Amino acid sequence: MGYQEKYSQDTSKEKRGEIRIRDPFVVPDENSKSYYLFGTTDPDPWHGKGRGFSVYQSRDLEGWKYLGYAFLPEKDFWGKMNFWAPEVHRYQGKYFMFASFKADNRCRGVGILVSREIAGPYRPLENGPVTPSDWECLDGTLYLDREGWPWLVFCHEWLQIQDGTVCCVRLSRDLKTTVGKPEVLFHASEAPWSVGETGNVVKKHGKNYVTDGPFLFQSKTGTLKMLWSSFSKTGYAIGVATSGNGLVTGPWQQSEKPFYQKDGGHGMLFQKFNGGLTLAIHTPNQTPYERAIFLPVAEDRETGLKIL
Repeated sequence: MGYQEKYSQDTSKEKRGEIRIRDPFVVPDENSKSYYLFGTTDPDPWHGKGRGFSVYQSRDLEGWKYLGYAFLPEKDFWGKMNFWAPEVHRYQGKYFMFASFKADNRCRGVGILVSREIAGPYRPLENGPVTPSDWECLDGTLYLDREGWPWLVFCHEWLQIQDGTVCCVRLSRDLKTTVGKPEVLFHASEAPWSVGETGNVVKKHGKNYVTDGPFLFQSKTGTLKMLWSSFSKTGYAIGVATSGNGLVTGPWQQSEKPFYQKDGGHGMLFQKFNGGLTLAIHTPNQTPYERAIFLPVAEDRETGLKIL
């Protein structure tokens, strides 16, 4: 069966609450006035062979048309399992998907895929991770600095270093390789709200601090901010970090309290076609009950973001 045959489309529609998805990422398309939804969609994303990433289309964020697989791996693709957290960004006239993959005897890493269409099909830009081969990494996101240089912001996993970090590394203009070495932006334990020894995230002695789901955005005042997820006293949560100098390299200051703490996380922001700023997250954080929810938010000059 050829790739295009496998990339079949379906005309069925599902309600938002019927779609099991983790790490939702929404791309609004002005041309079609449609929203495209990506995320971790394998039936069991934790075990077994990775299948790919599904994509859905909607005009109202409630009824979703299943378009099939945005990405299906070829036999020689380096990633074999744990197909996680695809993000899609338009860059230089194409669409680039940043996603996490793993294989036996290889560290988890962030791979970059490319397509001329939002819905795919996506193909590997390079057949390997762009993150360090000896680091356990996940949840890469794209950031363009003031000069237009692309950066990869990603997480170095607590599974390897115990106190997880958010890192950055500059990318080449074509996104095929890195320029220089990764820099640590902050450790999870630096956030007052992030706690260790929470539920099933504890695998070693001592405290473990999780980092995942970084997403960068500019506030109305021009301040560079970042959503990222960890565990708080009430479970899976999202905090907000602020760059002190407006640069991706920081230094970064952490919010005192979580922005969202109701057993939901891996957030991103997008603008609705009516101009409303919207937060996309998955909740609850328990498989197979995860669902995407979309919350209206606003910027507050004193507290940063607030849910309306």
